[in-house]
Amino acid sequence: MADRVVAVVGSGQAGFQVAASLHQEGFAGRVVLIGDEPVPPYQRPPLSKTYLAGEAGVDELWLRPSEFYAKQHIELVCGDAVTGIDRVERRLSLASGLQMSWDHLVFATGARYRPLRVPGSELDGVLPLRTLADANTLRQRLNEARDVVVVGAGFIGLEFASVAMARGANVHILEITHHPMGRVVSQTVARFFTEAHIRWGAEFSLGTGVARILGEGGRVAAVETTDGRRLSADLVLICIGVIPNTELAGAAGLPVDNGIVVDEHLVTSDPAIFAIGDCANFPTPFAGGRVRLESVQNAVDQGRCVAARLAGRPEPYEKVPWFWSDQGDLKLQIAGITVGHDQSVVRGEPASRSFSVFCYRAGRLIGVESVNRTSDHVAARRMLAGEPRLAPEQAADLDYDLRAHIRGSARH
Repeated sequence: MADRVVAVVGSGQAGFQVAASLHQEGFAGRVVLIGDEPVPPYQRPPLSKTYLAGEAGVDELWLRPSEFYAKQHIELVCGDAVTGIDRVERRLSLASGLQMSWDHLVFATGARYRPLRVPGSELDGVLPLRTLADANTLRQRLNEARDVVVVGAGFIGLEFASVAMARGANVHILEITHHPMGRVVSQTVARFFTEAHIRWGAEFSLGTGVARILGEGGRVAAVETTDGRRLSADLVLICIGVIPNTELAGAAGLPVDNGIVVDEHLVTSDPAIFAIGDCANFPTPFAGGRVRLESVQNAVDQGRCVAARLAGRPEPYEKVPWFWSDQGDLKLQIAGITVGHDQSVVRGEPASRSFSVFCYRAGRLIGVESVNRTSDHVAARRMLAGEPRLAPEQAADLDYDLRAHIRGSARH
């Protein structure tokens, strides 16, 4: 009997992880990893941090050296996009004309940046930050940029802003809501980071959007805001969210709803097809429903989960979500999903630049946001993996021993 073939569509963190984990888990068949970028799998978080700042070189981005793939018997296909999926014949087609049979298919197609659809968005100097190619362009442009406008105050926008200011640019941040990073953090943390960026020299316009982008000679020159102001700009970063890459799955007849819909085992409606990482919409006990998460942890753990299932050891995906963001000299770490909390308490003092916000819903701890306080983050991940049983007054008390609490909870 011929070896089973696992085809992985997408060579980002999730796709790389499932491919790398399959043989480690004892899978004996063929593993084919297909990416549409003309480079091997690489880390994305440094693109808006150390790589953009020039503190890390491209060789530090690769997830593994080139010889790793041959040693691990992973057939790596770079710079060739999958254009069609035939579920009946279990074949896929690539842009190069190549066709490939598969027994199991893993969608790890990730997400792409959401474009800003206003007049002038096509001007030279209006750029996204999602891929290595984007980061290379921005590194070069930052050498010449004096006035930078960042559209969108999420993680990527604020990370980019901190790097741009450190490199001497004037930065103006536009955010259509009134709370930077408000989609994923508490008001306490949103306010703290807003004030930090202002101290570093940024200007903020909250509750403000872009009406149009103005240019001279085909290059960006200014941004006109929805409240009628004109902001000088020789570089504009667009970071208003992402769109999950679900088109292939949808065309193949698989359910799609803000991501490719999967069950608790990351299986689609077709039992031979999985979806993981940024493109997957999955149920989780940490959100009380379905979510689509954009994080390295989620990509890695979901890749391992699918690899174990294909190797004959199926388990539901129930990992604690966690995230991080480096902005200037501040490290934000989040354990759990804090969106939807109805109570929060602060451990430590924001003025000390080292504190955590413990978030509760209906009296139960659901997530912790830590700033320069890694010990709290580590404790939170351990607590959320079990039954937290941490009262708000305990969380707020700096003298209360979180590690002893964890040990006590483990005994019950």
